[in-house]
Amino acid sequence: MLHETKYAKSGDIHIAYQVVGSGPVDLVFIPGWLTHVELQWEEPTQARFFRRLASFARLILIDKRGVGLSDRVPANQLPILEERIDDVRAVLDAVGSERAALFGVSEGGAMSALFGATYPERTAALILYSTYSRGVCSLLSAEELQERLATLERDWPNSIEPGLPAPSLARDDGYRRWWLTFMRHAASPGAARALYRMNSMIDVRGVLPAIRIPTLVVYRRDARFGHGAGAWRASGDDLITPAREAAFLGEHIPGAKVVELDGVDHLPWAGDAEELAGEVEEFLTGVRRGPEPDRVLATIMFTDIVRSTEIAARLGDSGWRELLERHHALVRRQLDRFRGQEIDTAGDGFVASFDGPARAIRCAKAIADSVTALDLEIKAAIHTGECEVADGKLAGIAVHIAARIAGEAQPGEVLVSSTVRELVAGSQIQFADRGAHALKGIPGEWRVFSVAEASE
Repeated sequence: MLHETKYAKSGDIHIAYQVVGSGPVDLVFIPGWLTHVELQWEEPTQARFFRRLASFARLILIDKRGVGLSDRVPANQLPILEERIDDVRAVLDAVGSERAALFGVSEGGAMSALFGATYPERTAALILYSTYSRGVCSLLSAEELQERLATLERDWPNSIEPGLPAPSLARDDGYRRWWLTFMRHAASPGAARALYRMNSMIDVRGVLPAIRIPTLVVYRRDARFGHGAGAWRASGDDLITPAREAAFLGEHIPGAKVVELDGVDHLPWAGDAEELAGEVEEFLTGVRRGPEPDRVLATIMFTDIVRSTEIAARLGDSGWRELLERHHALVRRQLDRFRGQEIDTAGDGFVASFDGPARAIRCAKAIADSVTALDLEIKAAIHTGECEVADGKLAGIAVHIAARIAGEAQPGEVLVSSTVRELVAGSQIQFADRGAHALKGIPGEWRVFSVAEASE
């Protein structure tokens, strides 16, 4: 999903921002360390979280100076919090907002706290999620900090394990690929190092008692680990901001409401993001309506390797794993080529969505042709229908129909529903009628067609 990026002038610096939604409350999302206002929409869980916030607020997204699409700053002229809150004020002026709530994440929370204390007349409320009041300088020696900075810069962006800020997404290949691309575009190695060093020196402890606006402090802790001492992972804390930071904020901000949520994800859109969004909605509006399911028309494609169990038994675990990796690489190459979106990889099969049925058909045929080089056969099925978007995934009856049609396909065959055939009428795609079928769990009979020819 793309939204128009605009720029506000803060002194000599251009600050990139976007406005999403038109709710009665202005909500400025102040992110943590590195951001990119356009690439952030390419991560499904993040896009869904922002859409949820925009369902009850006019959501204002920004790239802070030095990162993303905002102007870069020299490494020897690190931005200070005072300059960054001026940037927020410039964006508020640009969008015509006299008063807004600020949703700060990690070091963005410290920045939000300073803004709220400095400009209470322009701050309706503060939401501080996984926020720390002081950086790691208080925890590390100068030598330890320098070593951490050197490691960060030396192998950027691979020096940051994608699972660290989002353990619940650590095994999601799509997320991991997006993370590395996102970090490369958000900052160069030198900028990432410089901004990390700046964040490590943050200390807003003295500001907290001066905050006189409604404040919600939210943090995550995995209840299964209890509240014992020891390593953050062992105690079930967010792996970047420990729970004691939330306790400190709650004790020192007058009247602050502190909420503990289950989980260890530092990124707000990972894990149970709906629970977090619901807390924010209720705090700002007084009600918690819950998300309205997003529904879109999509074309769903299922693929499956023929005789996979037999092949795996013949090759053994190591050989099968290597073959599967090569198969997955070929499938993803064709998905990229035909603008397909990977939804899931279940065992040896793929589930993907497309914005057009003709592209899905041609992609399926291209996959069938390309895997023959691996001495493999696939079968595939395609259906177009209305789907519900939930947590970045597509669900609903249309997905089930596609899965059931896949069960009717023969080796090397691409089957489509009558809906798909009708939608590509007039194209050069040729079909053979495979008759009506009763699909398990789906009412009625469904006519399916085999793709005979799908040249571009």
